[in-house]
Amino acid sequence: MERVQGKKAPGRSSRWRSAITKTLAGSITERSEWLDLLRDASVRGVISADDFAMLEGALAVAEMQVRDIMVPRAQMVCLRRDESLEQIIPRVVESGHSRYPVVDGDRDDVEGILLAKDLLRAVAGGGLEEDATFDMREFLRPAVFVPESKRLNVLLKDFRDNHNHMALVVDEYGGVAGLVTIEDVIEQIVGDIDDEFDIEEELSIRPDGDQHFLVRGTTPLEEFNEHFHTQLPEGEFETVAGMVMQQLGRVPRRGESVVIAGWEFRVQRTDRRRIDSLRVAPAATPGAGTANVES
Repeated sequence: MERVQGKKAPGRSSRWRSAITKTLAGSITERSEWLDLLRDASVRGVISADDFAMLEGALAVAEMQVRDIMVPRAQMVCLRRDESLEQIIPRVVESGHSRYPVVDGDRDDVEGILLAKDLLRAVAGGGLEEDATFDMREFLRPAVFVPESKRLNVLLKDFRDNHNHMALVVDEYGGVAGLVTIEDVIEQIVGDIDDEFDIEEELSIRPDGDQHFLVRGTTPLEEFNEHFHTQLPEGEFETVAGMVMQQLGRVPRRGESVVIAGWEFRVQRTDRRRIDSLRVAPAATPGAGTANVES
């Protein structure tokens, strides 16, 4: 048996006891030490793999900023303050969101937040007379603004304390850079929560409008090539997500896109470790290796 300085080399049990001793003594101060302790607990069966993933996510949230998970400005579904009911309702039904920023002019001029349930209550509950002019201002709730640099753990506490579910994200110049919801933050801890952007479990590729498709990141390249009659390279990577990450050299942010072999791959959902889904369409200007984040 290997010996170190005349003593038996420390095994998992001794490392575990040492970690507990350090914890009780308050000497574990680094996040990496906590992760090592939790990882060892997962390996030993003290906690499950799912528990470890959740605890790891909770620790990561303290180091992440709003800009890391926000929905980019270009992907925000906004309503205009002067729109009629005939214009608003189809867009609300199509997008399926529960909250909408309402703007007057451009997206930097946010008037407030419209909740779909308030609109439904007004329409279905007789809140609007048949001949009345719809005034959206009567249904708006105050908008909350947060900086891009705000820590996610602080934002989550603010959401909880103030009973808010959405915040507009502003850049250093005061312009709207995107939006973030309480669901976006919670997903960093517990993993993906199915919503209107998730692809049905049995489908890897799903139509999403004219010449646009939602594609799971785990879709094999072979399946993608067969579906779209393309010849994307196989071998170095097996999935669409792997190809995109290899092209960018990192895990991309939501909203980031890359053009490969005449197709644009725009990241729809992602976390700190992987790409969950992408929106794919023929590129306006065919090319390869072009990456950008819309603003």
